[in-house]
Amino acid sequence: MGPHPAVAAIRLAVRRVLHDVLTDLTDSRTPGAAAPLVLVACSGGADSMALASALAFEAPKLGIRAGGITVDHGLQPGSDLRAAEVVTRMTALRLDPAESVAVRVGREGGPEAAARDARYGALDEAADRLGAAAVLLGHTRDDQAETVLLGLARGSGIRSLSGMPEVSAGPGGPGRTNRYRRPFLQVDRQTARKACMVQSLPVWDDPHNLDPAYTRSRLRHEGLPALEKALGKGVVEALARTAQLSRDDADALDSWAADAEAGVRDADGRLECAKLYALPPAVRRRVLRRAVVAAGSPAGSLFARHIEEVDRLITGWRGQGAINLPGRVEAQRQGGRLVIRQG
Repeated sequence: MGPHPAVAAIRLAVRRVLHDVLTDLTDSRTPGAAAPLVLVACSGGADSMALASALAFEAPKLGIRAGGITVDHGLQPGSDLRAAEVVTRMTALRLDPAESVAVRVGREGGPEAAARDARYGALDEAADRLGAAAVLLGHTRDDQAETVLLGLARGSGIRSLSGMPEVSAGPGGPGRTNRYRRPFLQVDRQTARKACMVQSLPVWDDPHNLDPAYTRSRLRHEGLPALEKALGKGVVEALARTAQLSRDDADALDSWAADAEAGVRDADGRLECAKLYALPPAVRRRVLRRAVVAAGSPAGSLFARHIEEVDRLITGWRGQGAINLPGRVEAQRQGGRLVIRQG
């Protein structure tokens, strides 16, 4: 008899991602090199424990070493003991290395964003130190649906509606293009929890996930159930499908903007307002965003309203002054040119 359908589903999802990791490594691996290491980011919750168990099962069959990292955010009493328990569970799954990394969570961007930044910083450090080829994250289809709704609420455009990518660099930057992998974006949360139950894997439910002080928690326990009650079942699947369609569109527009950028600069590399005006709005705003980020504005702090203000220097020019942007960057129209620089 084969494994339970839930277990089979999570193993298949992980197997596909591990094959992708090996494919990406084909050109860079040297003969006789050590087996590549893939880490799982494990909080001890159902999603990440299901992911850890699937990685532990699938990796050895493909000649991959499987390890795990848990991040102690220090936000709750006894968090260090909880992290130690997660390490014990990962070790029991024969993940090696299995480590806990403690972080200090700041305040910038709010509690959820600050915790996320600290977590990715710790994962990046561990992956660099251990020489990991990839880090697996346990985000599910339900998480993707929540991310799409949060993006919709912010009014941040099609890129926010595209949710989380299956493969990303994370905050570490383009040098780590394929570091983070999300095998479960097509797997629902209940399947992951069922896989843990049938394998008798202990799980820990983070109380923050039930705390209405957190926006995602309210959305999960109040917003999405209300939508399903009003619109019927299938909302989560539809939102996840919207994410993929939006990502395809956003990728195409980003590519168009990258190609168009060279054509709207003068011989000195300055942006020409008349040529920018001639571009379709969606492409023009992407060109402007690229220029603002290149000037030193942090991408994570740059919102649609910022770019709209810069865009009005092109489309609604009335002699207005400089626009102040995150990262001490300012945008100003001067003699038919758009000047974007750090102050």
